[in-house]
Amino acid sequence: MGWLDDRSAGGGLEDRMLRAPGLWGMNDAGWNHPLAAPGAGLISWFQVGASAVADDRPLPVQPFLRCAQDATAWAGTLDLSAVQVLLPVQGLDPSSRAPYAPVPAMLTVDWFAERDPRLRTPVEVNINSGRDPSIPAVAQQLTDHLGHLDQDVFVCRSHDVACRGTVLPPPFDDRLWNGPPLHGVVLRGELAEWSCDAIGWLAEVVADSTAQLGIRSPLLLTVTRALPTG
Repeated sequence: MGWLDDRSAGGGLEDRMLRAPGLWGMNDAGWNHPLAAPGAGLISWFQVGASAVADDRPLPVQPFLRCAQDATAWAGTLDLSAVQVLLPVQGLDPSSRAPYAPVPAMLTVDWFAERDPRLRTPVEVNINSGRDPSIPAVAQQLTDHLGHLDQDVFVCRSHDVACRGTVLPPPFDDRLWNGPPLHGVVLRGELAEWSCDAIGWLAEVVADSTAQLGIRSPLLLTVTRALPTG
């Protein structure tokens, strides 16, 4: 992944973020979007297409979000309260995964091993399957699956079926993914740190985990930093 050498150059976001060869292609990006919900506080958005992944590699959500974070930071100090990604789970085939990597992101779990425990952050993870009711049907299985993985990057404490209107509508047309977001589940727990690295890693795990549970539709993933109570 490379960056423009002249960081003082003008242009929009699409000029400032280069495609990682073989991982994804980007054809549009911006700061504001006409379909963004009023008051959503949208900072930036990117329209990308993921390439087919190798049998031992996850969807490239983590490197993409890191690039998106760096590109967005050109506008100034970045303080994210939520990240929303559309996961093309329908493009994943669990049967093609390498035996040593059924959830390929687990190969890099040690990246977070030395994180300061004081960085752990309460989060809500909303996973929505749009008009397809498949995600609520596997909510308990998904929670159990995440709990059985040898990882503490995301520790799930509880889950609930997400009611309509509990997720921020995405800033793109519903026809792109089987929207609107009608059926979902909210996982509540702790993330190793509030960063695009950790969010991206979790998104990769969710994508492969849901594919293993038989999900064959795009999933809208929204990770929100939980506000302190009291």
